[in-house]
Amino acid sequence: MSATPQKNRAPRRVLAAAAGLATVGALVAAMPAGAQERGHGKDHGHHKPARTVDVQLLSFNDLHGNLEPPASSAGTVPTGGVEYLASSLRTARKGHPYSITAAGGDMVGASPLLSGLFHDEPTIEALNKIDLDVTSVGNHEFDEGATELARLQNGGCHPVEGCYEKGKKFKGADFPYLAANVTSEKTGKPILKPYTVWKKNGVKIGFIGVTLEGTPNIVTANGVKGLKFHDEIETVNKYAKELDRQGVKSIVALIHEGGVPASSSYNYDCDSPAAGDGISGPITDIAKGISSKVDALVTGHTHQAYVCTIPDPAGNPRLVTSASSFGKMYTDTTLTYDRRTNDIVRTAVKGSGTSKSSKHHGQPQHPAPANPVSANHIVNRDQAPATDMTALIARWNTLAAPIANRPQGFISADINGRSSTAPEKPLGNLIADAQLEGLAPADKGGAVVAFMNPGGIRADLVYKASGSEGDGVVTYGESFTVQPFTNMMNVLDLTGAQLVSALQQQVSGSNEASPKILQVSKGLTYTLDMTKSGANRVVADTIRLNGEAIDPAKTYRVAMNEFLAGGGDGFAALGQGTNKLVGASDLDLFNSYLAAHSTAAAPLAPPATDRITVIK
Repeated sequence: MSATPQKNRAPRRVLAAAAGLATVGALVAAMPAGAQERGHGKDHGHHKPARTVDVQLLSFNDLHGNLEPPASSAGTVPTGGVEYLASSLRTARKGHPYSITAAGGDMVGASPLLSGLFHDEPTIEALNKIDLDVTSVGNHEFDEGATELARLQNGGCHPVEGCYEKGKKFKGADFPYLAANVTSEKTGKPILKPYTVWKKNGVKIGFIGVTLEGTPNIVTANGVKGLKFHDEIETVNKYAKELDRQGVKSIVALIHEGGVPASSSYNYDCDSPAAGDGISGPITDIAKGISSKVDALVTGHTHQAYVCTIPDPAGNPRLVTSASSFGKMYTDTTLTYDRRTNDIVRTAVKGSGTSKSSKHHGQPQHPAPANPVSANHIVNRDQAPATDMTALIARWNTLAAPIANRPQGFISADINGRSSTAPEKPLGNLIADAQLEGLAPADKGGAVVAFMNPGGIRADLVYKASGSEGDGVVTYGESFTVQPFTNMMNVLDLTGAQLVSALQQQVSGSNEASPKILQVSKGLTYTLDMTKSGANRVVADTIRLNGEAIDPAKTYRVAMNEFLAGGGDGFAALGQGTNKLVGASDLDLFNSYLAAHSTAAAPLAPPATDRITVIK
């Protein structure tokens, strides 16, 4: 099913999976250098197969269609891009007869224009060429609904836009997308394969793929229509039992949910002072609940880099890994497969092998590995790019160029959005202002305030030219990369009480542990006191709209994208709006604002961040 003929793929392909289910999935896995087939003790002339064999697992997550290296602000070293990811993985595989590549979801969705303009067909084609073996689905695989996800797996041209290249039909993914915990409301069955089994020379490793149970809270209602999302732990445990009954004892779970390490350093030791102590977030509880039958967890969603050992329910060490995002990193893990038990010999991150002279049940043990069992590696751009990826990018860029290179406006400096860790982001203010201005006229909705969800800001606006457009020029491709969902805007009636509730929901309920601070249009100001807890963090008597206190009984016309209007991201109050008017798309409003407020001679400066006063 690959987009171009590939030779000698058969030995690496993932084989069996639950019969009768549509196939879709990708897995990328990489291992430390020096791993090889090895047996206990010395070879005394007998030619028995080695008792153990090292299987290389190369993995990554959250690519989000970033075929080209993601834009960097001045001073940061650009990493990633499929030209370099492909080279890194191909180099890592050398000398490893048993190598699997797996991924943890969000391969597509929220993609830059080069992929997003073509409904992510270019990314699927690139992953086929990279030899991805399997992936779980992530929440972004559902951005355009289950029917479009099935098309990405099975092929066929887009139902509305057709085929993008004359005489070429999109062939779909030649790796399985796994969706064990996503079932059809009608049939009760998984919409894609729940698991798959990689086989080579008697070595069998099962992969189970799940996305976070909370996917419906972070995807538009249309994207998850007709689907049910189930508990990650229960689902993985159910299929681990099924694989075990089939004689598959080595199992890896691909889970599109993650954690946050205590340090942002990609090689931070999150097993200090003890296993798993340096990581927090949803994956820690999930890892502790997943059956001991599962030998390793490849995770994602939080866009963090970590390689940790979180003990399984039996107290044994088990690897939990994540490789940042956007193809900037990959994880290389050694799975030592025991041919006698058909299971993985579990070790901690640094390996727990003993000296050659020690014995266990009369058997000599391996020495401690010279390399860690698992480590993250940066995808640097100081290596030769993969020429087939360079050609792929050039081909799709030619198709995209007439749209991508159109100037939309001008900026005087970087306007940070995705890279900003502050509650109020300069680019968030700019987007909210654009939405308010576009929807304030009476015939456009009469909005008096606009809210933007922070997760919908997918990039920064970077001053430095990305191509030949010149510094400070914002192209359509760049503005699309900032807001790639093309969400339709809504204007709704909310009471003052509902508006205050929405602000409180930023820091309470499902958002208390990890606040989601809405970006607000000019005129709305308030104080956020992070020394308090829950809803009390929003200091209610400081909330002002154009200098006036919010009247709980008054009705306000509020602009927001359709995701927020559906109550997404835990904002139930925003989902209670009435008298809905559907406006232009968020991207159209953003581009119109850039055109109206900037010229080459008078570029737009980054807006001040003075709307939310934060007490820490």
